[in-house]
Amino acid sequence: MLGRIFTVGGYTLLSRITGLARDIMLAAILGAGPIADAFLVAWRLPNNFRAIFAEGAFNTAFIPAYAHVQGERGEASARLFADRIFTLLFVSQLVLLVAAWAFMPQALRVLAPGFTDDAAQRQLAVELTRITFPYLLLITLVTLYGGMLNVMHRFATAAAASIFLNLSMMATLALAAFFPTAGHAAAWGILISGFLQYFLLAGDLARHGTLPRFAPLRLDEDVRAFFRAIGPATLGSMGTQVAVFADTIIATFLPAGALSALYYAERLYQLPIGVIGIAIGTVLLPEMSRRITASDHLGAAVAQRRAFEFTLLATVPFVAAFLAVPDAIVRAVFVRGAYTTADAAAAAATLSAYAIGLIPFVTIRSAVAAFYARKDTATPVKASLTGLAVNVALKVLLMGALAQVGLALATAVGAWINLLLVLFFSVRSGYLELDRGWMRSLGKFALVGIILAAVLWLAAHLAGSYFASLARFRDEMTLVFLIAVGAFTYGLSVLVLFGRGWLFSLVRG
Repeated sequence: MLGRIFTVGGYTLLSRITGLARDIMLAAILGAGPIADAFLVAWRLPNNFRAIFAEGAFNTAFIPAYAHVQGERGEASARLFADRIFTLLFVSQLVLLVAAWAFMPQALRVLAPGFTDDAAQRQLAVELTRITFPYLLLITLVTLYGGMLNVMHRFATAAAASIFLNLSMMATLALAAFFPTAGHAAAWGILISGFLQYFLLAGDLARHGTLPRFAPLRLDEDVRAFFRAIGPATLGSMGTQVAVFADTIIATFLPAGALSALYYAERLYQLPIGVIGIAIGTVLLPEMSRRITASDHLGAAVAQRRAFEFTLLATVPFVAAFLAVPDAIVRAVFVRGAYTTADAAAAAATLSAYAIGLIPFVTIRSAVAAFYARKDTATPVKASLTGLAVNVALKVLLMGALAQVGLALATAVGAWINLLLVLFFSVRSGYLELDRGWMRSLGKFALVGIILAAVLWLAAHLAGSYFASLARFRDEMTLVFLIAVGAFTYGLSVLVLFGRGWLFSLVRG
């Protein structure tokens, strides 16, 4: 399983690196003004729908169902099941696309009400969203194809697909002078990437003779079971995405630049979520589904526990860095061109608030896998909706005093509530055992994180004095120095507290 995690994580890391390069271009060309805010609304709407219905609800319902049909009744039944789901997805997404095109001005008045006072910005947001929204139909089919490939233990193509999004946007941004605005260039890059990703995964499935085709719509037992699972899964996936929608709505009432601060902070904290959390969750769900279908419940529990440990090992450094030195990170990555030091300070404060919830953000997919692998998509909804209620309530309370930082902090608190409730339900159901050894490991991870944060904070102050005389690349040199000091400190701390035996067992197991 670890090898497949590294495959997905490696391609996802490449995707995040190219995504970071894309965001550096975006910041330098768009900055953090009204055009940037209009584009980010146009990007968030189809992207959030994708996260709810495609990568979120769909995968949690489809992968266990497809694996079960394939394991119980063979390849022919699994192919027919996939054909019917493909047909349903295509038709439903086409209807949604036509409705979105027709009623986009009305939709944006609801979803971005803060733009109503600026007719030019509102019209720009409508134009850009009409360009980006077809991406949802394409990426939904990409998600279906990726789920099928994951059950076949073919993870590389689906993991690499999102690289096309970054390369496509970078290409159109480089040609921004030929578009009405840089926002138009970025929006067309998103749409072009949807076609590129679709053809990449469709080609992989076609080579194996499993590309879905249109089939008569028939609600047989397999399809009905899928719908019984996808309803609660949609509600569960909505928790985080409704919070993001709430951020978008509320931030349109805040001063210009608030949406941009949220976006650039989100791009940084999404790096470990994508490389670690999504990669591990992508591999863990089909692995646990396969083991549970074979009645290997002990093996499923062991796989989940190893996923938790590996997730924490890879996530703690990011939490420490985002809390201790967020300013140094944001300045080094984004300050150039139209993006100013003041913009970076706003994004850094937002990043530190998001970092409080980074551990639950990264581990939640591994935590809910115990339920989704058993086709129980209802139980995680209780935790998700409870976390969502607290999240939205805190956003309303904190937006006045803390602006976008309050929105990020509310998201972090809601994520912790969601994770803790999922763990409680897992323990109560007997899917997870938090024994003394596991609690001791959690304590060690906390201590390692505190040590690393303290060292990074001290190192940042030393670097600020040492590199103060540099006329150029001062922030970049500071970040390189912090990465070197942090890597040494973290590696040494883990070896001292956990020992080589624990690391070797984690890798070999």
